[in-house]
Amino acid sequence: MSHMWKQIYKGSMTLTTAVQRRSCFRVGRLVTNSASSFLSTACRSDIKPKVQIHKQRQHVKRGKAVSILQDPGIPVLGKMTRQELVELLAASVVYQECTSDLCLTSLLPDLQQQLQLSETLHVVKASHRDYSGLVLLSTCHQTTKHIEDAFIQARRKKETLASYCAVTVGVPEPAEGEINIALKQQNIGEQKLVVPVFHPTPGNFQRKEAKKAITRYKVLDAAAGCALVQLLPLTTFESLLEVHLAVKLCTVLGDHVYSARLGKVLGVPFCLPAESVIPQTQVLDESLLRKLHLDQKQMWKIPIHLHLQRLTIPPFETKKSETVITAAPLAYFTRTLELLGLTMNGSADESIRKRRK
Repeated sequence: MSHMWKQIYKGSMTLTTAVQRRSCFRVGRLVTNSASSFLSTACRSDIKPKVQIHKQRQHVKRGKAVSILQDPGIPVLGKMTRQELVELLAASVVYQECTSDLCLTSLLPDLQQQLQLSETLHVVKASHRDYSGLVLLSTCHQTTKHIEDAFIQARRKKETLASYCAVTVGVPEPAEGEINIALKQQNIGEQKLVVPVFHPTPGNFQRKEAKKAITRYKVLDAAAGCALVQLLPLTTFESLLEVHLAVKLCTVLGDHVYSARLGKVLGVPFCLPAESVIPQTQVLDESLLRKLHLDQKQMWKIPIHLHLQRLTIPPFETKKSETVITAAPLAYFTRTLELLGLTMNGSADESIRKRRK
């Protein structure tokens, strides 16, 4: 993670949780607002100053149609100094426990100093650099080892400890199910991309030419040919969620890498050969662009709508109960839901609880 910058957002958006020790196995938490990479977001975002953002939000309240690009709720990182970034991180702390011991890849030391923290933080669990969502940090390597072991055991038992939500173009069918399709990395053009392996042999797995990949999913709401989908990965692989969704003939809104693998004939989607498709800006139907108050020329600015919403840390050592950490989606995500007529409620968390019983 040292080569990745995690962007921090203010308000009730995304939570970053730092886990450290009070005694070595005691979990303390530092919750801040965090999301996708500094670099990727800063390059793609067309953001207005804070005063303009406030005025535009007033327009939204008065019922005027506003594109998510006009009010994405993301600061202009490219125009901020290093000190301003650190101050943004520090100001985004919404919950802090065990402050005397608490202590965030390149900005973590500065944040540690800003918050007057004594111990070095390291990443335990984080979403992909282009996703928004939770980041779990720790100052105790022994606690980190227990948490990592818990995640490994959960994968072996096919339990889900991480829950994502995504806005998809297209609705997966059936509305709930499991995608069990192996994946591999392959050079396509000048890029190394992930492709599905539909009929792997035991030899493919032995030679590590393919890896088993499983994703459970559930459609939480659907409207206007789009859906809000809960995604529960049972395995880990680069771009697992985007590639598995493409196999189900739908793509994540804002996915400018794998969305090109879907074509349409008379309005019916079909999968193109993954090995022959070069990534390109996602193309949407005119009716969907109108709902989002966009035109196709603006699509390259749309961030991927994939959010790590929930992490569950199983009990370990002296901690007798599981720790559940949740994060609300960012402003652009919730605005998209409003424009598409999709509703996010407690159904995602409820479905997880039912699955655990």
